[in-house]
Amino acid sequence: MTMDRRGFLTAMGLGGALAVTGVGPARAAARGRAVATGRAVATGRVVPPDWAALRARLDGRLLQPGDPGYPVARLGYNELNDGQYPAAVASCTSARDVQWCLDAARGHGVPIAARSGGHSYLGYSVPADGLVMDLRPMARVEVAPDGTARVGAGARLIEVYAALAAAGRLLPAGSCPTVGVSGLTLGGGVGVLARRYGLTCDRLAGAELVTADSRTLTVSEECEPDLYWALRGGGGGNFGVVTSFTFRTAPAPDLTVFALRFPSGSAVEVTGAWQRWIADVPPELWSNCVLSGGRPPTARVGGCYVGPPAGLAPLLDALVTAVGVQPTSRTALPKSYLDAMKYMAGCANDTIAQCHPVSEGGRLPRSSFVAVSRVLGAPVDPARLVELLDGRTGLDLLLDSLGGAVADLAPDATAFPHRSALATAQVYASATRSSQPAVTASVDAVRDGLAALGATGAYVNYIDATLPDWGTAYYGANLPRLKAVSAAYDPDGVFAFPQSVARA
Repeated sequence: MTMDRRGFLTAMGLGGALAVTGVGPARAAARGRAVATGRAVATGRVVPPDWAALRARLDGRLLQPGDPGYPVARLGYNELNDGQYPAAVASCTSARDVQWCLDAARGHGVPIAARSGGHSYLGYSVPADGLVMDLRPMARVEVAPDGTARVGAGARLIEVYAALAAAGRLLPAGSCPTVGVSGLTLGGGVGVLARRYGLTCDRLAGAELVTADSRTLTVSEECEPDLYWALRGGGGGNFGVVTSFTFRTAPAPDLTVFALRFPSGSAVEVTGAWQRWIADVPPELWSNCVLSGGRPPTARVGGCYVGPPAGLAPLLDALVTAVGVQPTSRTALPKSYLDAMKYMAGCANDTIAQCHPVSEGGRLPRSSFVAVSRVLGAPVDPARLVELLDGRTGLDLLLDSLGGAVADLAPDATAFPHRSALATAQVYASATRSSQPAVTASVDAVRDGLAALGATGAYVNYIDATLPDWGTAYYGANLPRLKAVSAAYDPDGVFAFPQSVARA
């Protein structure tokens, strides 16, 4: 079964102490050379990186234009970003490789980015004329007897799910199987088990991170607490390169996945009832509501329940009663944790190997799309919401529920600020190069219409080039503290990019 991005998003019919290593005389000398090079950049005497020297030092490969393998290695997930050609792509097998990359490129005016899954909507992980540190070789997942999981920064979600399921454990995370664990976690990690188990970042116990000056830090609540706080929702690429994560996992129970489709003309009733319903259901139930543009727009509801179908049934009955219209179809299927995650991913009948990109021997293609977001702090007028989709064929609005365990933490407990929100809202539409301007205008119009309804926040993992006041939209009142952390760990802006915290 082949699924594009919309397939992933609409599956189920939904559419203190400092720990420093590797700072010997050679490393100190490298940092000294970087400072000197930085001065050269400041005076206009730009010296290109010594790519040959970096190639010789790396344990992994360094690919540049003209090298075999570069045409594929340079690509991110969104085909609309294929016009971006990095100067080099370094396959990093360890934190030491990341250090070598930073030593080589820092101070040369070369954009630097780490890439895990490559799903940055705007292609920030494959910067034009920059250095991509490809973390995919670091994808090992190890589960300790106490359920703690150490996950390499290059692991894809399907790999994390498979390894945890084999140990009888789970991690709440997203639905797309090829998304990298790094970007998802660092931006917060909204997923299909969030209402019961929290965001992915809420399960983060610690991380190994390489800073802009090539130090390797062990980060936790006790070690570098400000940085640990920032890594939980502050967005990928801002504070350093995380090379591994340590998560507190939970026992994996049996789950039930469900989907309800409603007839044409009932979108207002469905959307209004869903917003009231999801605010009151127990945290064991996660759901989304998908509106598809058209004339009229249509609505469908799906989700995942921690428990058997018998426990879910009365909750779905309550939704149908509130809608006042019978669904045209209703399914509820019991699943194991791994089977439920595969079902959500749109690869229920595939092997784990097939739930990978085509470039890695799997069956899942890349996609070409425009997507932006808002966050619903509270229910909005369903009639006005549905009106935003009227006539916009090919455009979907996906409302993913929050609440439950997400709301158990205060907005400033982690960098993710949207703790009291009802749902995230993603506006998504497929696009080609030729249709991109018109599709972008339509997507942005829905985004701005949501803001007019009071949904002014946004989710940083759905990063948006033209989002008004994006720093506040992504981070709310946490932005000043995030900027302070960025200034402390990357004072020279080595990791700066168009929507980095430093530039907010």
